[in-house]
Order: sequence, then structure tokens, then C-alpha cells
Amino acid sequence: MTAKILDGKKLRDKIFEKVKAKLTNMQNKPTLAVILAGNNQSSRIYVNNKKKTAENLGINSIIIEYPENVSEKEILDKIQELNKNDSVTAILVQLPLPSHINKNKVIESILPQKDVDGLTSYNSGKLFAGEKPYVYPCTPKGILLLLDEYNIEIEGKHAVVIGRSNLVGKPVAQMLLNRNATVTICHSKTKNLENITKTADILISAVGKNLVGEKYIKKDCVVIDVGIFKNNSGSICGDVDFENVAKHASYISPVPGGVGPMTIASLMLNTIELFENKS
Repeated sequence: MTAKILDGKKLRDKIFEKVKAKLTNMQNKPTLAVILAGNNQSSRIYVNNKKKTAENLGINSIIIEYPENVSEKEILDKIQELNKNDSVTAILVQLPLPSHINKNKVIESILPQKDVDGLTSYNSGKLFAGEKPYVYPCTPKGILLLLDEYNIEIEGKHAVVIGRSNLVGKPVAQMLLNRNATVTICHSKTKNLENITKTADILISAVGKNLVGEKYIKKDCVVIDVGIFKNNSGSICGDVDFENVAKHASYISPVPGGVGPMTIASLMLNTIELFENKS
């Protein structure tokens, strides 16, 4: 293997050390409220991890749980209550929501200044206008923090993003564009994908299936793997054929241990940022 590892765990621990020290000296603490609706076990694990991480750092954490048959009105009413509660500084709605609930309506009901995921149209609009939102979306923010930690140049580089979700693909493309990269977005309808990805100086894959092999990249490409899922044998893997791609890349993020830890680090940083903006 020739590629250097983009170690998300190492950077997360470095960030957490600074955050913990900062919070120790703060009389009032931020409070993160998380809404969890339905019976998705993965969501439950994610939420419990967020709560545990927050509390270990000194951030107050509230989890509000609802059954699968919760009404949309009940969730919207709870968000309004949290919006008005001055002690709550950050609100997160864990996705996915039960199918009968309008996800966009729920997200839009969060006050932009408490929108810890940066997903409301206000914060998204600021991002896409090239202005600073209250906070940036967690996973894209984590990706850029990782690139910056390893002094990877963004300006003037060709970045190719595979995936166009509102959570990762679109915002990370815009954040790279705002940093003066030349950005190409690819997706399921893109033709000749391999020919496009081979031109990338920075390749970010966020599709959730094993897709990127060594023939997809040029020598010394920086490869960021956002995908995480279990393959047929039950092993955790990402979008990238790590072993073979690492022979040609200059830097590569592993799965697990790359982007995942940076997402949770960004969530905690966003929680503190919203608290400081309010203060």
C-alpha cells in the first residue's frame, strides 16, 4: 500500500480533547436535543452513541423518543417547544423518520439557529449562496476538516463527488466550490463514470455501495470514502475497494475509521458553535 491514511479517529480524538478542555471552563453548557421516532435499530444505536459522546465531553443531552405511529403534529409541536426553550441550543431529528411523516416539513420547523445538522433551507441557502450558514452539515464539514488536517490543497483542484444527496453529495460539492475547487457531481444516471472519476484530484464517493475500484482513479488521487454498509458476509465496508485503490492513491480514508468519526466530531463542534452564537 502506498497511500497515506486519512485517520478520522485520530483527528476526532484531537478535536474532542480541545472541546473537553473548552467545556470544562464554561459555566453554562450547550444542550443537544435529539428526536428519535420509530423502531429503526441503527438509528437507536446512532442516537445512543451521540448522547454518550456528548455527555463524555460535557454537553447536556436530551433524547425524545416516539413510537412508529407517532403523528406528524406531535413531532412538530415538540420541535416548537424546543425552539422556544432557551436552554436547548441544538436540535437534531434522527433520520429516517416513519414513512407517514413529511421529513422536509419536520426539518423546516427547526429554527435555523438551532439546526445542528445545517439542513434547513435557510442554512442550505446560505451555503449555496456562498455565505456562512449558522453551521455546515456534519459529514461534509468533517470531510473538509480531514482534508485540512492533512494539508491537502483544495483550491484549483478537480474534485469529483459521486452522489447527490442533500446530506452529503450536494453540500460537500458546494463547500469545495466555495474553496475554489473545480467540482463535478456524478450520480446513478451519469454515463462513462469511470472516465470522469479518472480526472479527479480529489474523489469523494457517497453512494452506499461497493463501486470505486482501482480503474476509477488516477495516480496520486485523494480518495474519501463516505459509504458504510455491511456486505453479504456481514463485514463493514465502504464504496471503495480499499486494498487495491490504496496502491495508487496518495491519501485514502478507511471504512470504518475515516469519515464516520469526523461526522460525530462535527456534530459536537456544531452544537458548541450554536451555543456560542446564542451567547
